[in-house]
Amino acid sequence: MSRILSPELTHKVMSATDAATFINHGDNVGMSGFTGAGFPKAVPQALANRIRDAHSAGDEFSIGMFTGASTSAEVDGALAEVDGVHLRTPFNTDPDMRKAINDGRVEYMDQHLSHLAQQMWFGFYGNLDVAVIEVAAILPNGLLVPGTSVGNNKTWLDLADKVILEVNEWLPTQFEGMHDVYYGTRIPPHRNPIQILSPDQRIGDPYLRVDPDKIVAIVKTDAPDRDNTFSPVDDASEAMAGYLIDFLRHEVKAGRMPRNLLPLQSGVGNVANAVLAGLADSEFEHMTSYTEVIQDNLLALLDTGKLDSISATSFSLSRDVAEKFNQNIDNYKGRILLRPQEMSNHPEIVRRLGVIAINGMVETDIYGHVNSTHVMGSKMINGIGGSGDFARNAFLNFFVSPSIAKGGKISTVVPMASHVDHTEHDVHVIVTEQGIADLRGLSPHKRAERIIDNCAHPDFRDALRDYYDRACKSATGLHTPHILEEALSWHVSLRDTGSMPK
Repeated sequence: MSRILSPELTHKVMSATDAATFINHGDNVGMSGFTGAGFPKAVPQALANRIRDAHSAGDEFSIGMFTGASTSAEVDGALAEVDGVHLRTPFNTDPDMRKAINDGRVEYMDQHLSHLAQQMWFGFYGNLDVAVIEVAAILPNGLLVPGTSVGNNKTWLDLADKVILEVNEWLPTQFEGMHDVYYGTRIPPHRNPIQILSPDQRIGDPYLRVDPDKIVAIVKTDAPDRDNTFSPVDDASEAMAGYLIDFLRHEVKAGRMPRNLLPLQSGVGNVANAVLAGLADSEFEHMTSYTEVIQDNLLALLDTGKLDSISATSFSLSRDVAEKFNQNIDNYKGRILLRPQEMSNHPEIVRRLGVIAINGMVETDIYGHVNSTHVMGSKMINGIGGSGDFARNAFLNFFVSPSIAKGGKISTVVPMASHVDHTEHDVHVIVTEQGIADLRGLSPHKRAERIIDNCAHPDFRDALRDYYDRACKSATGLHTPHILEEALSWHVSLRDTGSMPK
């Protein structure tokens, strides 16, 4: 059965190769896609071929690329391989694009995911020339049925001069009705409060809208999203999950949150996935989630009945779980809402709902400044994603990581973070497999003692304590004591010897 039900648009169906001709050198292009879900499957690869041919002929050809978050090898990877991108934002996980960014061949703006849509409306990046958006269907009235992610698609469709749609038949048609696309956003000073009072509350439409006159091409595809794999839960992840869940029990006992907790947000990754697995075995019931991404174990909590509802902007599933979801999608109607990321990550909503945020980190320093994006201070990994949106506004936030890396050569707890994404003012709780450090209400001195004693690996704990003790005696100021000549010496040692000092 055709997915393109609008008679006015059927004549715009064409090949991906033909559709790619509507994208020109220097264009700013908004692509769909968030955590490997909902990205366009055909046009970016056709565009990459076009760029390769242009470069072979000696012509310049590159684009500015804007997405929801990460895409896939078929988008970021294909375009990075042909040096087809000169500007990238807001988030990337593809290794070829990462290399291009760290080699200086691509300008990368690492953005809070809630910020990009409004910044495009403000005109910070100039004109949006083309939008390439994957959908599940085009209805007779021209409305678009979104698929596995919403991301920034609404904004791209609103702002782009030209629109290319990919209609993916791999997506079940039953996705219709699972989305909540809010069209009430305004530019200051005309903004209104966003009236989401519970994670399952609808405030928008089930469909995306687009001016049909802007649609220049429609491409049919039939291809799955990117496979997302999760490592088996190891001892360290299990220990961290245990500490975190015990901490939640303590918060309930102290009367700071209800017995069914507050809405959960979980970043992408193995540790967060392990925490969700631990919650499945806990006593907590009738939980809710207000998050960015639906991972395997979050969906499992919904399946077991532990979780009542999920609000997110995208899926991030393994292949087996994605196929199972597609086969049973009707069972999730009314329990899952996918929203634009400017809503899923909206600071006002996160704060109002009192979200519990769980996100990973690369390192923390002894005072609780967290680096979640860089290696050795200057090499980008993926980006801040939505962790800042949630951590800064959460009722309670956790940053989690094993205490060591690279076989024990690297300590996750360091004297000074080599890059800071989340300052001490925004970090509530640090968790490693060694223990948990509740930093709320503590001065820098108390924070340092708690992080070193509770979270640092024993192999590095004495060295951290020695640094801190000497800093307290020799620093020019004792509010946040540091020895400037040594503050980043652990990273210098890692660079020069392959290991941090023990």
